[in-house]
Amino acid sequence: MAIRKRLDTYLVPGKHIHLIGIGGVSMRPLGLVLRGMGMIVTGSDMNSSVSTDELIKKGITVHIGHNAENIEGADCIIRTAAAHNDNPEIAAARDLGIPVFERAQAWGVIMREYKNAICVSGTHGKTTTTSMITHIFMQAQQDPTVMLGGYLPLLKAGHRVGNGDTIIMESCEYCDSFLNFYPTVAIINNIEADHLDYFKDLAAVQRSFRKFAALVPRTGFVIANGDDENTMQALADLRYITFGLDHKRDIYAKNLSEDCRSFDIMVGRKLYCHVQLQVYGKHNVYNALAAAAAAYVMGIDGEQTALGLASFAGAGRRMEFKGTYHGAEVYDDYAHHPGELHQLIDSVKLMNHKRVILAFQPHTYTRTKALFDDFVEELKRVDIAVLAEIYAAREQNTTGISSRHLAQEIPESQYFETLPEVTAYLRSIAQEGDLILTVGAGDIYKAGEKLLK
Repeated sequence: MAIRKRLDTYLVPGKHIHLIGIGGVSMRPLGLVLRGMGMIVTGSDMNSSVSTDELIKKGITVHIGHNAENIEGADCIIRTAAAHNDNPEIAAARDLGIPVFERAQAWGVIMREYKNAICVSGTHGKTTTTSMITHIFMQAQQDPTVMLGGYLPLLKAGHRVGNGDTIIMESCEYCDSFLNFYPTVAIINNIEADHLDYFKDLAAVQRSFRKFAALVPRTGFVIANGDDENTMQALADLRYITFGLDHKRDIYAKNLSEDCRSFDIMVGRKLYCHVQLQVYGKHNVYNALAAAAAAYVMGIDGEQTALGLASFAGAGRRMEFKGTYHGAEVYDDYAHHPGELHQLIDSVKLMNHKRVILAFQPHTYTRTKALFDDFVEELKRVDIAVLAEIYAAREQNTTGISSRHLAQEIPESQYFETLPEVTAYLRSIAQEGDLILTVGAGDIYKAGEKLLK
């Protein structure tokens, strides 16, 4: 019987690694990082995209569609969470005795090469907080390696391979993937019931985050949102540093301006730095506090932290300004959970537009069904809610749920089956002084981009 080798024995120069789902937000940078480490990298994805085009331009062979012959010559397979055992490439690998590993395991192996691993977790705010930390560490000339779940203009990408001793990593709880990591600094922004196709309930989500915090060695730091009750419950009896708006936290905001963009960051009773953000919203105050806390424990001075935070103007698909149409400002955001919608709507109300028109595309059937009432409550808060059909992602619709059902509960809302219909409707109603938001984790951004074209 063959002995299954550990993944780290394969992630060495000259080995052929095949990535299933290589166009994904975490898989694309993984492919580029592995190639930079001297491996032969190939991959496959269901559809061609900007991501697969970029990989091909950089010399990586990408197959569109999943077929058994795609894995020919591979020493091991790394798969995205969306690739299940019935995938023809995974089935072929098993028949041939080629080992199959998870994406998160690969990042875990890479992480162990660094002295410092800052892992940013939480139901919301991961990409923005990771981006803010990246800005701070780049400002402080730390030359970090970075893996983001989105696009960061500073990097002109969603990742960066540096020569410093620090890796900054967005860390997702879905399928317990972050439990494969080796954090020396673990940030927990907040905890809510999400990914209920995998977790049974909120308590199961909290248990996962607790295990994540427990991965940090005694010489490291757990940094947690002290204002978030679910996080504090999850970490009971563990050792951690808190951040928040309450002055009882270890690191907190003081003298917060009305628009939530200007404030002092205090460590105990001492001023660490004064911050002037370019981004709106109380949620971004929390993101900045988490980022500053990471910088503080890593020995970065307050001046560099303030300059890094001041230079951050947002990540791709995080309240990203896309342009104007008929005097209406068009923005795009990745919010796909009621908690994120709540924060987004709170922040845009500070911008004082005449009307807020929000085109929302729910993400996955299980999330829409489980959090249906919460989605309705949030979408009632805008002037006009426009509902696109649910983005299936990895799921089949076994319950018959539709965005039409949400629209039936939201006064003055509109439902459209296709994105071109959403664009046509936005075009018909846009006026001077409006804020038009395209919102969701699927491809709703295309509706706004078509409007601007």
